[in-house]
Amino acid sequence: IVRQGIKQMLCDASDIALAGEADCGPEALRQVRAARAPGSTLPAIDVVLMDIAMPQRDGLDVLRQLRSEFPKLPVLMLSTYPDRQYAVRSLKLGAAGYLNKSADSEQLIDAIRRVALGKLFITPGVAELMAEQLVPAGSRSGTPEAPLHERLSHREYQVFRLLAAGRSVGEIAEQLVLSSNTVSTYRARILEKTGVRNDVELALYAVREGL
Repeated sequence: IVRQGIKQMLCDASDIALAGEADCGPEALRQVRAARAPGSTLPAIDVVLMDIAMPQRDGLDVLRQLRSEFPKLPVLMLSTYPDRQYAVRSLKLGAAGYLNKSADSEQLIDAIRRVALGKLFITPGVAELMAEQLVPAGSRSGTPEAPLHERLSHREYQVFRLLAAGRSVGEIAEQLVLSSNTVSTYRARILEKTGVRNDVELALYAVREGL
């Protein structure tokens, strides 16, 4: 339904054509690789518009893979999450822009055009978040310290969200295709960085921070 809505929004732009669509991370990777393969006759992919929340492999994981294999391919991230949760994290991983799904068609089309030209697309709200992170913590007069969860790496943040949602170590390992020992290691790091003692406190922390 979401993909159909996005396609409808893009119909108004005569200079934008849909090269393909995918319903999960692995399929998105497969299509980009196929289109970029030497001698491919498939439609060219100039921009990837990608959701963060996808089955099998989330958008940030796919973003990292695409940046590794196709560093010049612009990736515009799309999300329903509040900007504070994922915008700066996406840009740090190499996204060409970040847009909330609440954006209207005009803003979406403008964002696609900008990143296709090799420019960054950053909303004023996201720019403010980035500026906050550039200011040293000790010099932020009257500004609260950055939340502890912002110290987490991308993978730690994935595990953190799943633990806070009540998933077991085994379930997380299966979903992220990791060993249980690896997930347990991430869990220990997360507890240390956020200063909580167990999964219940971690869930309460997530609720308190609006995550």
